[in-house]
Amino acid sequence: MDNENRESFALYRLEKAKETLKSAKILFEVVKDYTSANNRAYYAIFYAIRAVLALEEIDFKRHKDVIAYFNQKYIKPEIFPRKLGSKIAQAQRIREDSDYDDKYQISYEKTEQQIKNFKNYSQNESSFFIHNTTPTWINLNKSIHGGSSIWKEFQ
Repeated sequence: MDNENRESFALYRLEKAKETLKSAKILFEVVKDYTSANNRAYYAIFYAIRAVLALEEIDFKRHKDVIAYFNQKYIKPEIFPRKLGSKIAQAQRIREDSDYDDKYQISYEKTEQQIKNFKNYSQNESSFFIHNTTPTWINLNKSIHGGSSIWKEFQ
């Protein structure tokens, strides 16, 4: 896949992440369905991770493989801040607990935090991808720390 197609695919995944976040907000604020809101908030984060991986033409079938690769390739060398890795792990735990543990009681506060962890995109989140037409992670790192990153709220 050439750079332009990688960028387009990454932007498609980013749009999917943003739409999923909108769903999480509606489920949280209007429907008051905290379990579903947590699920959607986690998937917004997951789709954004897959958007980053699309720039490298990497994908996996299992969530744990996507997250493990992202952590190994981007969190461990601190291309993305370690705090982001913790937020992703927390989101995954809460999503799994609220989806699979019948006794798990999700609170308003935890759900609100999950959504806050992935809201308030900057106006230029797409420039994260557009200004990095190759998977040169030094350039991605500069873009991230420049404030136009989709990960701004995690830092």
